[in-house]
Amino acid sequence: MLKRTLSRFLRQLWRLVWRGVLVFVLLSVALVILFRFVPLPGSMIMVERKIQSWVNSEPIRIQHQWRSWDNLSSNAKLAVIAAEDQRFPLHRGFDFVELRRAWEASRDGGRLRGASTLSQQTAKNVFLWSGRSWTRKALEAWFTLLIEILWSKQRILEVYLNIAEWDSGVFGLEAAAQHYFGASGGAMTERQASLLAAILPSPRTRSASRPDAQVERRSQWVRQQMHNLGGVGYLERL
Repeated sequence: MLKRTLSRFLRQLWRLVWRGVLVFVLLSVALVILFRFVPLPGSMIMVERKIQSWVNSEPIRIQHQWRSWDNLSSNAKLAVIAAEDQRFPLHRGFDFVELRRAWEASRDGGRLRGASTLSQQTAKNVFLWSGRSWTRKALEAWFTLLIEILWSKQRILEVYLNIAEWDSGVFGLEAAAQHYFGASGGAMTERQASLLAAILPSPRTRSASRPDAQVERRSQWVRQQMHNLGGVGYLERL
């Protein structure tokens, strides 16, 4: 009797788990398809920052304005590719060349550096939370695969530029351009774009309008990489 009851319980539990997985898969696919066409009203990282501000009693005002692909600076598009993911047009969400280099550097005693692609960063910022748990990494891989299959490279970069965090409460290229330079996100100089790209590793502790020596050096490196890639004509590969 006990064995039969346990067996029935396990079958019900297994059925419940699979139904939950199926609902998650269908819902996540539906969201990714929806956001292929619809401007995103925000991101999970924005929600996370807002909740953190409530918990810490530190009010924060989210600054965010969606801009379509044609209204985003070509200099900024190229700058983030040059700074964050130079093989962006070539890979399918995961840059195994950079992953191998990061692993080899760590194995040889160097600092473990990140190797996240723009696709991975977009998946994380839109759908997930910050952190380094294996659960979040697994979900990040799932959403990365989905957006690579269901979105174009142009759409991935468009979404990334519209939801990337550039300061406390400042999200998206338009808000960042106005915040730092009093300019439009569609008309940025090469230097302005490179400075914004240069602060991306630590956007809440660095400034694009008041760059320190480290940010200045990185922005110069970004501009050199932009030239090495062939200028804004590189965007045609998307």
